[in-house]
Amino acid sequence: MTDLVERLVPDELWVRFRRVVPPTEVLRPQGGGRRRAGDREALAAIIFVATSGCTWRQLPPVFGPSWQTVYRRFAQWSRARVWARLHRVVLDELGARGELDWSRCAIDSVSLRAAKGPLTGPNPTDRGKLGSKIHLITDRNGLPLSLGISAANMHDSQGLQPLVRGIPPIRSFRGPRRRRPAKLHADKGYDYDHLRRWLRKRGIRHRIARKGIESSQRLGRHRWVVERTVSWLAGCRRLHRRYERKAEHFLAFTGIAATLICHRRLVRMDGQKQSV
Repeated sequence: MTDLVERLVPDELWVRFRRVVPPTEVLRPQGGGRRRAGDREALAAIIFVATSGCTWRQLPPVFGPSWQTVYRRFAQWSRARVWARLHRVVLDELGARGELDWSRCAIDSVSLRAAKGPLTGPNPTDRGKLGSKIHLITDRNGLPLSLGISAANMHDSQGLQPLVRGIPPIRSFRGPRRRRPAKLHADKGYDYDHLRRWLRKRGIRHRIARKGIESSQRLGRHRWVVERTVSWLAGCRRLHRRYERKAEHFLAFTGIAATLICHRRLVRMDGQKQSV
């Protein structure tokens, strides 16, 4: 195994990935044939494509499997929702260690250009060019809790309810699993009374900027964390522009980026423990 594979997929991430990946199907029970490419090498190649932004055909041969094999493995795992399950495993571990702060969560979205495919539309902030949008909710530390994608012309307010419902029940340091923030911060794109009523009905306090009353020059004392997370997502260069025709593949790369953000927090915590 090359050093690049071990660096992209460290042992801790590999152990968590094995908990969610579907079992391997034996296509030739009688034996023979070519040996199946390893899942760890394929996962490292997928992460390389996500972080570097290269195309599948540009994948270097150092990983072992061909780019066709890596793409087939990516498509298979995306259909099985492996990335969403891996994201939840990492969130569960963060929650069990008390690293998720539910006191103040923030919601926002980011638009990017798209080549073609479903869930694309004219971007009103980019001269009507075709694009898609990523919606996300983060905790007080900026760790992504819930993700979604839509066409670029979908209004931000329409993504609030699906995102809040999409927060999975996550383990807590003490007490039962949790899936509702104590307070939700949002900008003026979510300034609608029916959203405030919907949040109050679910016991979620809201702090939504009001149109014509509050200034647009300041991000706010608590909403800046979600803007920082958007910049973290941009570290996954595959998300600079949507090239995937299938919406599930675009959502998969978004889930991979969110998982890597959360996993870095776990690695940092482990490093602090070792130093102490």
